[in-house]
Amino acid sequence: MPMKNQTTVTEFIFLGLSSDPQMKIFLFLVFLVIYLITMSSNIVIMVVIRADSHLHTPMYFFLFHLSFVDICYSSVRVPNTLRNFLAEHKTIYVNGCIAQMFFILLSGAAESFILSAMTYDRYAAICDPLSYMEKMRKGICVQLVSGAWTTGFFYALLNTVFTLKLHFCGSNQIHHFSCELPPLLQLACTETLTNQVVLLTSFVIFGSISFLFVLISYVYMISTILRIRCAEGRHKAFSTCSSHPIVVVLLYLTGFFQYTKPISVSSVVLDEIFSIQYSVLTPMLNSIIYSLKNKEVKTGLRKTLGKLKFIR
Repeated sequence: MPMKNQTTVTEFIFLGLSSDPQMKIFLFLVFLVIYLITMSSNIVIMVVIRADSHLHTPMYFFLFHLSFVDICYSSVRVPNTLRNFLAEHKTIYVNGCIAQMFFILLSGAAESFILSAMTYDRYAAICDPLSYMEKMRKGICVQLVSGAWTTGFFYALLNTVFTLKLHFCGSNQIHHFSCELPPLLQLACTETLTNQVVLLTSFVIFGSISFLFVLISYVYMISTILRIRCAEGRHKAFSTCSSHPIVVVLLYLTGFFQYTKPISVSSVVLDEIFSIQYSVLTPMLNSIIYSLKNKEVKTGLRKTLGKLKFIR
């Protein structure tokens, strides 16, 4: 695309979710409540897991790190979104926008692979309980979490490097409430085919590895559970992994739609709805699902609160 007589963009303007003043106040309050619940519930989970020695197991080791990445994932965009709801000028520098995009990709990819690690933990517990402690020893757990963050880093770095090569001119209005890569590509006045190929290829490769691992693991787990003769045993086994698929489906389906669809068929409304689902609601729902449905976490919370009362 020719760039003559076009001014280089140094700032982007967020058009946000609504331009109506009353709606913006309403959305500010909704996002604020969601963010406070996300932060407080995930922090509580992390504190309880650290404080209760009974929760120092591989399952809760991964849950601790899932809560941490959810805090990061939510904090990358929600505070800035809250500011934009109230600010008159909803701007962000181009470099700042690309930095936000990098951390969105990093935390999103890290979360998907931590969920895969949690699936492996449940697979080992259900399908091979006799060698569970050997397969899930501390060193392996640390390697799995480190691998999740490392994979997320390279996924984010790969897409960010190619984004830095783009030139932005003309329109600087982002039809979104945060700096995600697909909306940014729409504003570039240079060829974005390479960026689209890199984004699609990297997402399909990393996403497919993570998702297929989860899917295959659950096929084996369900097959193993169905072979349990005792009805109570089957119920207990299903209850230990029933929450996990809900989280996985919420994250993967919405993320897949957002990052694999062609730019030409982009829908502002759907983009924002799916982005809210996987980046704002999912971090909150993770903590609620894993705390409210988990007796051991609730027991640990009561013990932790009891210790605090005793100290006072």
